[in-house]
Amino acid sequence: MADSQSNARLRADAGAPTSGVIHVRTRLTADFTVVSNALAQRRGSAVTVGVAVYILSLPTGAPVTIAALCEHFSEGEILISRALRELEAAGYLERRRERLVSGQIRTRTYFYDVPGGDGPDGPDGPPGPPTPPRSRVRPRERSVVRESASPLREVAPAPGPAPAPEETESPVPALGDADPKAVAVLSALRRVDPRLVLSAREAARLAPAVTEWLAAGVGAHEITELLTVRLPDRFRARPASFLAFRLRETPLPVPPLPPLPPTVERPAVLPFQTCDGCERAFRAQEPGRCRSCRDHVVGESLRAAC
Repeated sequence: MADSQSNARLRADAGAPTSGVIHVRTRLTADFTVVSNALAQRRGSAVTVGVAVYILSLPTGAPVTIAALCEHFSEGEILISRALRELEAAGYLERRRERLVSGQIRTRTYFYDVPGGDGPDGPDGPPGPPTPPRSRVRPRERSVVRESASPLREVAPAPGPAPAPEETESPVPALGDADPKAVAVLSALRRVDPRLVLSAREAARLAPAVTEWLAAGVGAHEITELLTVRLPDRFRARPASFLAFRLRETPLPVPPLPPLPPTVERPAVLPFQTCDGCERAFRAQEPGRCRSCRDHVVGESLRAAC
């Protein structure tokens, strides 16, 4: 009798798990990125983890602006900007405003493998003015990832001696000092268009312009309609820049004219009546005789009495 044969698969190794993922690892010697488990297994948005891993895989000097990230990912500006804010709040991403030797102000972006790690200048604090680069070093190797941190991009001064900080940098107004009515108008814009999400810093910068509109007699509904009508399909920069442009370029309405003085009431006009004696028309409240007929009757009565 022939031996029995079975088509069942051989029994798995005793150490293999009965459920869950089974890793098939390959030793990589090039084109790989080291990612900590704290970041890879971070709870929350998968977009945030994906953006963080993508930035870690980029070489130093690669652009990581919202526009550059939107060209790589299929997500829109809202999800990408939200992911960058979450990474900045968690300590993975840091933006520093630094002054170059030419006097220009630039915003440099640093990305940490571990939150709270030492930056390029150690744990002592933020870096000082950068040293002039040497000619033999290529710009791509000496540059640091840069992007704008504020929606209102500052115009860089011409090369020359570095001016004093108080001459070029204006303090950012606090949100608590802004007009509450103006802040309420700006906060309600996201109900009309979900893309119009403003941070506290952006709302504090736009609040004075909205306050001027409210003082000019424009209602909150009219301001909302002005800021949200005919929006572009895609913003090239932060939505706050677009809103600031509209508030700055749209002229304020002309103040209303003073009310006219009250008019003097005209006397009521009596209706026309037909005289019972001469049948002429005259104005009176009730039918009867005209003035001439009444005078004639009175004159005859006086003569008859004499």
